[in-house]
Amino acid sequence: MVDTDNIFHLHLVSDSTGETVDGVARACIAQFPDVRAHEHVWSLIRTEAQLARVLADIERNPGIVLYTVFDSDIRRKLEEGCRRLQVPHSHVLDNTVTMMAGYLGQQSRGRTGALHKMDEEYFSRIEAIDYTLSHDDGQSGWDLEEADVVIVGVSRTSKTPTSVYLANRGIKTANIPFVPGCPLPPELDKLKKPLVVGLIKDVDQLVSIRKNRLRQIERGEGGDYVDPVAVRDEVHQARRYFTDRGWKIINVTRRSIEETAAMILATMYDRRGH
Repeated sequence: MVDTDNIFHLHLVSDSTGETVDGVARACIAQFPDVRAHEHVWSLIRTEAQLARVLADIERNPGIVLYTVFDSDIRRKLEEGCRRLQVPHSHVLDNTVTMMAGYLGQQSRGRTGALHKMDEEYFSRIEAIDYTLSHDDGQSGWDLEEADVVIVGVSRTSKTPTSVYLANRGIKTANIPFVPGCPLPPELDKLKKPLVVGLIKDVDQLVSIRKNRLRQIERGEGGDYVDPVAVRDEVHQARRYFTDRGWKIINVTRRSIEETAAMILATMYDRRGH
């Protein structure tokens, strides 16, 4: 439990979507596990009227201000306001942009929203997200050949969050549950383009996670779903099935979603010769 003394206000201000400042903030907060941030998110701040509301909230809830604002006038007024209110503030890309400008011998353009321009990469990512959401948990199994990655795994191995994480990297990902006694789509054995990955997890942790899940949704005892002997047999069946087909097998027991996704990406790029 986080002590109330370790809760602070964190203002995230951007003249674009706010994805960059949010990502940097979360990476930094992760370094302080005993601290929790009360986030105030301000995106698309491009006028003085909008900025006035931001500064009013900062005055009511003083804390740390992180920002990615490239409009020189709005940025100057935000910084003046933070100094007046005596709150710590930082442009999260300043050092990196300055370093790159020095190395390249060029001045940065300071273009608002340039980080998220509607380029080919952006549309590729949106397409991957759409594909992944429509192919979650065994849905839409007729066009699996269009996927970059197909994840097959026993229940509670984080198939969906891993798929969504990959989709946000522009990787079309389908995920299919491995359920004893239920045949998998026959298309799986015919795939040529996608990388197929099998996810398993240690039995004890799997049983514990499944029991917690059943308690959350108030669903009885669970039978074989949480019986250690049945779960051990399920994991053994899954491993054997994956091995017989030569699929990449990842034990996600002690891995975060990011680590699992990184292993999948590394395998995919190695397979493509990158």
